[in-house]
Amino acid sequence: MLSTKKIRRELHGAPVISDKVMQHIREEELLKIWVPKKYGGLGYRFEEGLNALFGCAETDGSFGWMLTLCAGANYFSRNIKPEIAQLLFTHSETCFGGSGMVGGTAEKQDDSTYLINGSWNFATGAPHLTHFTLNAKITENGKPLMDGHGNGIIRSFIISKEHAEVIPNWKSMGMKASGTYSFAIKNVTVSEDYSFVYDIFFTNDILDTIPFRIFADLTLLVNYLGMASHFIEEAEYIRPEIHFKSFAESVKKHLGKVLSIAREVEHILGDHKKIPEDKQHVIHQYGVELVQKLSRQILTVYTQLGIQATDTDSAVYQIFCDYFTAAMHSNFRPSADDLDFSF
Repeated sequence: MLSTKKIRRELHGAPVISDKVMQHIREEELLKIWVPKKYGGLGYRFEEGLNALFGCAETDGSFGWMLTLCAGANYFSRNIKPEIAQLLFTHSETCFGGSGMVGGTAEKQDDSTYLINGSWNFATGAPHLTHFTLNAKITENGKPLMDGHGNGIIRSFIISKEHAEVIPNWKSMGMKASGTYSFAIKNVTVSEDYSFVYDIFFTNDILDTIPFRIFADLTLLVNYLGMASHFIEEAEYIRPEIHFKSFAESVKKHLGKVLSIAREVEHILGDHKKIPEDKQHVIHQYGVELVQKLSRQILTVYTQLGIQATDTDSAVYQIFCDYFTAAMHSNFRPSADDLDFSF
């Protein structure tokens, strides 16, 4: 087991998650926090998993982001047929990851197989994935298949890494070790058994009923809060005379609120009720506003740290770049109508 300090040393300036850290991830089964126990996972409750992801992001931005996205993809163990899930997740190294975009086609070959072609961007953890997940348009004889409402049919597929071409094209200023690369699939035949629909479940658990929007919102929020906490820690080393207590207390307060929301969500779902759309909207708006506040606060503090904080080899610079790279995620991007460029 690696300590927080050792993980930070391993990943400082690193281009990928190191072998030592990957071994730690497997030993601690961090990729299996959302995988049901019956498949060999940890089967964490919502609050428990979010708290773990906060700790990972507080350790290192790329570390937390990779685990959030890949553990999040392993959540799909709940969406695939039990016999396939059992087969895949008995292996400790099983690591799903992929892209949420619709980047290709799945040409129907017969009633049970598809031919996959296309390319997809931003598959976090790509160098370490055992399986790539992707969304594709279903076609037959080269033409898109439509549902009863005239919309193109989309299905998700699981492709073994041997059939994926990883394209190492991540050139962003931060999250350098996260391995967020593109990938391509060319003429790969896949059984329907290795496909799924994200809102159809083969398990029977409260986590299955958490709306995807809430799951995505809260798992990302704990990453931003974790990186902010690490940022404060490193900023104090540079300017110990500045009092960051109120900033640190705000991060702690908002973490508590996120975990409280998770508890409330599970409680409502445990009573066999649904989360109303207006409540989902309120949770999402809280996330949008929190990320805006965190971003302003981090930027304000960073400008007070002096030239030392611009050293590209410094820890605080890496956290700054990691945070603002992660903050570019479209999930919490405000609408154009909310932007005010006056000064």
